[in-house]
Amino acid sequence: MPPSPPVALTVAGSDSGGGAGIQADLKTFHQWGVYGTSALTAVTAQNTLGVQAVHPVPPATVTAQIESVAGDIPPGAVKSGMLANTDIVRAVAASLRRHDLGAYVLDPVMVATSGDVLLAPGAVASIREQLLPLAAVVTPNWPEAVILTGVEERNVRGMEMAARDIVRRGAGAALIKGGHVEGDEVVDLFWDGRSRRVLRGPRIDTRHTHGTGCTLSAAIAAGLAWGAPLETAVVEAVAWVRAAIAGAPGLGAGRGPLDHFAAVASRDRNDSISPPRVPPAAAP
Repeated sequence: MPPSPPVALTVAGSDSGGGAGIQADLKTFHQWGVYGTSALTAVTAQNTLGVQAVHPVPPATVTAQIESVAGDIPPGAVKSGMLANTDIVRAVAASLRRHDLGAYVLDPVMVATSGDVLLAPGAVASIREQLLPLAAVVTPNWPEAVILTGVEERNVRGMEMAARDIVRRGAGAALIKGGHVEGDEVVDLFWDGRSRRVLRGPRIDTRHTHGTGCTLSAAIAAGLAWGAPLETAVVEAVAWVRAAIAGAPGLGAGRGPLDHFAAVASRDRNDSISPPRVPPAAAP
């Protein structure tokens, strides 16, 4: 019998178009050789053109899903995405405190790539107060970082200020994503209270960026499930997502999905820094 793969849990909303949310997370987990489990927080009618409808799942049902996974297939890492409203945020926070679910990646999803609002305004304070202190890393894009911290300086200095504020609020680390900041290159900034790292890459001229944040946070969670150090998991996930954007399949009439089939670099199985990221069948 082959060895069991690492397990990761995604707590997020669905995307009927398949480019973001639970669907993107599970595709990402699979590509990284991780067994994916899920707790659905909302059902959305959604495609590359926008979000047509949102139906939040009752908080008790969200809790029950997490309980089911935790009691039978405990994950080595967990990520959350769209949480919809305050009651669901509180339910997720309570579940994280109750169970040892591994390193927690918080993607504070507030607005879809299309611009549609995915989080009730009153839930922002609950995310800041209840989930930030539980997170190994928080991965806001620039607009989300502004909402969480109030920092509005749209440059690397502002990104660092926002990252430091998030860590001061109790998070283990912050990755501020700079895709919304103008310029010929995309700059992401990582800060964990000790290590500051700026990740730069050329801006890819494409409209196919739907689900970028979901995919990135899922890739970080996959790396953590394999046992990679946090900074290593972040750096490798950022590089993989850039490749996934570059190889986007061109689906849909609006902001299309990424290439979730993008290759993940494999490593020697004896590598103590970062374990292999591919299923056994695909390993060299």
